[in-house]
Amino acid sequence: MVLRVGGMASGMDTESIVKDLMKAERMPLDKLKQKKQTLEWQRDQYREMNILLQDFRNLTSISGMLHTKNYRASAVTSSNESVVSATVSTAASQGSFSITSISSLAKAENWVSAAVTADTTQTFKAQGLTTGWKEGVAASQTITMPSTGSAKLTLGSGETIANTTGEQWEDMTVTVNGTAYTVVDPDGTAPTDGQVKINPSDGTLTFGGTAPAANASIKVNFVKTATAAGEKYTSFQIETKGSGATAAKETILVNDSENINQVINKVNSSSAGVSMLYDSFTKKISMMQKETGNFNSGGRNITITGDFATINILKLSTGDATATEGANAKFTINGLDTERPSNTFEMNGVTFTLKSTLNSGTASDAGAAVSVSVSKDTDTVYNNIKDFVEKYNTLIAAISAKTNEARYRSYTPLTDDQREQLSDKQQEQWEEKAKSGLLRRDTALTGVLSAMRSNFSQSVTNSNTNADYNQLAEIGITTTKNYREGGKLEIDETKLKKALAENPEAVEALFTGGSSKSPVSEQGIIHRLNATAKKTMDVLQERAGTTSSTNQKFAIGRQLSDVDDSITRFEDRLLQVEDRYWKQFTAMEKAMQNANSQSAYLMQQFSM
Repeated sequence: MVLRVGGMASGMDTESIVKDLMKAERMPLDKLKQKKQTLEWQRDQYREMNILLQDFRNLTSISGMLHTKNYRASAVTSSNESVVSATVSTAASQGSFSITSISSLAKAENWVSAAVTADTTQTFKAQGLTTGWKEGVAASQTITMPSTGSAKLTLGSGETIANTTGEQWEDMTVTVNGTAYTVVDPDGTAPTDGQVKINPSDGTLTFGGTAPAANASIKVNFVKTATAAGEKYTSFQIETKGSGATAAKETILVNDSENINQVINKVNSSSAGVSMLYDSFTKKISMMQKETGNFNSGGRNITITGDFATINILKLSTGDATATEGANAKFTINGLDTERPSNTFEMNGVTFTLKSTLNSGTASDAGAAVSVSVSKDTDTVYNNIKDFVEKYNTLIAAISAKTNEARYRSYTPLTDDQREQLSDKQQEQWEEKAKSGLLRRDTALTGVLSAMRSNFSQSVTNSNTNADYNQLAEIGITTTKNYREGGKLEIDETKLKKALAENPEAVEALFTGGSSKSPVSEQGIIHRLNATAKKTMDVLQERAGTTSSTNQKFAIGRQLSDVDDSITRFEDRLLQVEDRYWKQFTAMEKAMQNANSQSAYLMQQFSM
């Protein structure tokens, strides 16, 4: 900052004089700054309109009013909810179902072991229950397949994968995104499709066939060579037949440093498809399949192998354990005797849930049958359309208000000097008027109002529409008579509900028929509105961009850049002008100083 002192010779307040002179010089700069502020306000208002249109487009998308569920709502009732309940999807058609008998409900297979003698809190090693176990330490890791190279387990210093007496590799399991691979002898031939080898020295996994995709999740249950004397492990297998194409098979590895409670936790967190618990009162273990139903005709769904689970510790052998096999729900619906593995199942778009048995010949079963009826839910469809119309009215009201705002041209953006003279409240009131009317009669916004009114008023003729319901007015939706409201819609409830009751498919076709690529006359109203909103958004974005756009990508932004350049150049010019004024006043001061010196010299000479 330059320190200037003037008026030493002239006695004039040079600083004030220069400041006043610069006020006049700065007026064009204030105009440029006001223009910049006006452009920024206009840009922001365009973006606000664009956001409103985007929100409306979301209503006209596949997840909005183009979705069939908004026009095909159904209602379902059960004559006895305590026996059978039901829900419906959009695929359900009108009709009724009669369930006359439910002889049994679906249930899951359940095993109850013999009394367990092992302590549930002490380790197996502490109890001396490791006879027949193998040397090694069981471990588990979940790793991610790298984009290049091979997947590799993380081993500690001196650790290796077990591959000695007992063929521990047979106990190891590898699953990739839930798909099981067979672990083969690392000393054998190369693995083929569906097989994997684990390198004993460094834990590298070599997959046969095509390697897993990058970032695939790989879970490995493996056995490390024992590092401390006497470390042992064992294993057992649970295979469960369920609704999947293949049975779920899980190998559970158990260390001698663990106890029964830890083993139960391993089973419950595995993919074996069973839930296990221990009862301290009876000292028995209960194991229940997570799925209901009978998936193994003539046998049990669950198979357990391994002495640890069947004989030694868990006591779940087929001879000692009490097993209740899984069973299907058996019922009669519309005279058809049938079964389902689950008590909840779907038929013709209706999801039934059986809650209790029903015997048609038993007097205690009131009515002896349960009737489930499906009917069109006209009220829900009406409310969906009503909600859409209300949101449309909100949109056009906002656009209409913006394009009809009064323009107060005498209220320009405040300069810095003007702000100093006004209170905060006065500044707020001034700016409210200065911002008003910046989009008044904007062609893009008035155009979208006209286009949307046309979208609604034109008839829709495609293969799915009905001649009686090819215009909105024919189903009770019309434009208000007050044109100043921008073309808001109003609904005749009676007329719309009548159309929905008589021909809901035609009403749906009126809104969603055709596609965005069809001729305009064949497009449903929602397709037209979507296209109109998109076209206007493109225009507004070209004018005002988005919050992430650089100035050079939209029209107002380019104007702002030009104004910024002009402001920079003008500020440089003002610095030069101000410097010139000071030089002129400084020269004047020097001249006056010289004149004063000469005058003083002459006076001195005359006095002598």
